[in-house]
Amino acid sequence: MLYAILAYHVEDELLAWTPEQDAAVVAKVIEVQAPLRASGRFGPAARLDDTQKAKTLRGPGAGMVLDGPFAETKEQLLGFHLVNYDTEEEAIAAARKLREVNPSAVYEIRPVKLFVPADGFGGA
Repeated sequence: MLYAILAYHVEDELLAWTPEQDAAVVAKVIEVQAPLRASGRFGPAARLDDTQKAKTLRGPGAGMVLDGPFAETKEQLLGFHLVNYDTEEEAIAAARKLREVNPSAVYEIRPVKLFVPADGFGGA
């Protein structure tokens, strides 16, 4: 089963990090990712750009493009990891490892159905 580990954070706090602070957190996250990736169970991960650059498409027909993600919470979705584990418990364990090095982040674990698998990751 594929799971998305969605990384939420208070965006203003993250944007206030110095380049050195940001690089240190990213380096620690990459260290945690390495053994997960080596197991063949850790797929693509990405940091999303600023939420103020986001657009939302909604409405009938061709829809309407609106500025922003319109988050209703204090934290915004700022990145994600795609993992492939047999159980939800294993995906939660991977999220806990990520949280150990980025404790101010909130991680949401959600099952994923791929429309277009990448490089065979998560293929049936």
